[in-house]
Amino acid sequence: MSYTAQDYKKGQPRWCPGCGDHFFLASLHKAMAEIGVAPQDIAVISGIGCSSRLPHYMNTYGMNTIHGRAAAIATGAKVANPNLAVWQVSGDGDGLAIGGNHFIHANRRNIDLNMILLNNRIYGLTKGQYSPTSPRGFVSKSSPYGTVEDPFRPAELCFGARGHFFARAVATDAPGTVAVLKAAYNHKGASVCEILQNCVIFNNGTHDNVYTKDGRAKNAIYVEHGKPLIFGENNEFGLMQDGFSLKVVKIGENGITDKDILVHDAHCEDNTLQLKLAMMDGENGFPIALGVIRDVEAPTYNDAVTAQIEEIKAVKKYHNFAELLETNDTWEVK
Repeated sequence: MSYTAQDYKKGQPRWCPGCGDHFFLASLHKAMAEIGVAPQDIAVISGIGCSSRLPHYMNTYGMNTIHGRAAAIATGAKVANPNLAVWQVSGDGDGLAIGGNHFIHANRRNIDLNMILLNNRIYGLTKGQYSPTSPRGFVSKSSPYGTVEDPFRPAELCFGARGHFFARAVATDAPGTVAVLKAAYNHKGASVCEILQNCVIFNNGTHDNVYTKDGRAKNAIYVEHGKPLIFGENNEFGLMQDGFSLKVVKIGENGITDKDILVHDAHCEDNTLQLKLAMMDGENGFPIALGVIRDVEAPTYNDAVTAQIEEIKAVKKYHNFAELLETNDTWEVK
């Protein structure tokens, strides 16, 4: 059976006009239609925050849970029903502050979840406090003189937790967002998609350098497994390996040709160069990497748990609680 984006839509989204959540929601509906999983076989789990209202606008199973616990609830749903396609949606505050512990362990365990991190570098629902991804010196209602701490960088946290899939997209880039969401679904294991989005009220312009098509042409690089890492408005720049680091070169200068440019390997077990790509921040001549940066196969937690249960059941005399009670000594109290 084929589906359209309309099959996954529900209700009227209640976000501020121009909020990045609107753009992302439309891309999620489109991606789900192209993936083709029936709405009744999908669960969308969120925590608390502006982005966490998203399950209310999905014609699927869903749960708007408690602050920071989306990954915990999503884990339970996936382990209890391995056939369910589980999408976890969190903001940078919900997912990386109070929910940071769940985030790293969901990655470490490699639970088969599609983990969406909507990153606008601010607490929007609670009216503009700085978040774990706000840059040093950021002025907000909770840091009127500027923050004095360095932010989390989601890719670094994912890689440090032994994550096997990391991708990035910009909320206003529908084709790019749909592509990474489909790749995340097709990856077996924990997949993290960082979505760069704008908060028009409390942090307007935070991703301005890549929020428009022209900005992405100048300041981003779309990475694709097996393709050379070339970027620029006219594809005039490329990335080359420089020891364990990367360097930007201009194609045609100093005898450099397309064949000298590093080819992206998203499937490499060694994540050294993948992390270098993910950490590029659009400064010092480096672009921001968009697309699937890491995609490596590994055993999943939910498959391992299911297999272990079946293995133990095969050698035990009891297979449920009632049989367990009948296995042991019994007595009657009169």
